[in-house]
Amino acid sequence: MQTLKELQEQSRWLLKHASNVTSQFGEDGVIAKALDLLPERNHWCIEFGAWDGKKYSNTYNLITAHGYRGVLIETDPVRFRDLQQTHDAQKNILINAAVGFTERDSLETLLRGHPIPDDVDLLSIDIDGNDYHVWGAINKLRPKLVAIEFNPTIANPVRFVQQPRLGVTHGSSAAALIELAREKGYELICAMTCNLIFVESCYFALFNIPDNSLAVMRDDSETPHLFFGYDGHVFLHGDTSLTWNPSVTLHESSVQALPRRLQKLPGNYTGFDRWLFKWWLRLRWGGINSGF
Repeated sequence: MQTLKELQEQSRWLLKHASNVTSQFGEDGVIAKALDLLPERNHWCIEFGAWDGKKYSNTYNLITAHGYRGVLIETDPVRFRDLQQTHDAQKNILINAAVGFTERDSLETLLRGHPIPDDVDLLSIDIDGNDYHVWGAINKLRPKLVAIEFNPTIANPVRFVQQPRLGVTHGSSAAALIELAREKGYELICAMTCNLIFVESCYFALFNIPDNSLAVMRDDSETPHLFFGYDGHVFLHGDTSLTWNPSVTLHESSVQALPRRLQKLPGNYTGFDRWLFKWWLRLRWGGINSGF
């Protein structure tokens, strides 16, 4: 009988090809291998936010070393000027704009009038927040591969989608993005540190992945977990430093819901504990029914 470890090794085989030219967590190598398996390519790719066209880019290597033409979109004007220095605007399409999720600012609206095939080889979405919503707003464009950022601090079973609002930078969970992908006709082929890579369902069989469920494809053992003791003590497990501010760490003492004296099984409360608990509820929560 096949073990979970063996199944994970077979299903995650693309990770063996992870390598960086300019990507952050090995995406360059995985994307190159995935593209090699596709039966046909048109050598077009799209990336946003593109930054300066090189830093953490998932398309720079394709454009500079593999003959790709790119659509590169960056909202920040300073970064966009750097992007213009990185890539030839005669060969590529460079757009200084924010990609949104309404008819006014969706990707397809921004691309209107540009001679781009609907089935580009790769779409890379990395905008630190509304990634889920901008992909959800894409209807006509059918990229063969999609690389999209997820919030890596969210455990596999959690379905979380941030508010669809400009300026919100919470990100969305891997589970939510996989659900969206399947609705759009895509299957997961690789889960990386903070990017999921999907392929159109019609090509999925080419990748010989026996099980692409998130539990098999992604190890979330180091994501922060919160759980409760029977006495009401709140425990933290995993890496509790803030991923984008690693000098800041969340400590158990800062997330306790009950004062130390009241961290007991309710059946073990003394008469004084019950009185104290009721008064504490009134002071903190405005007199919520305690159940005692």
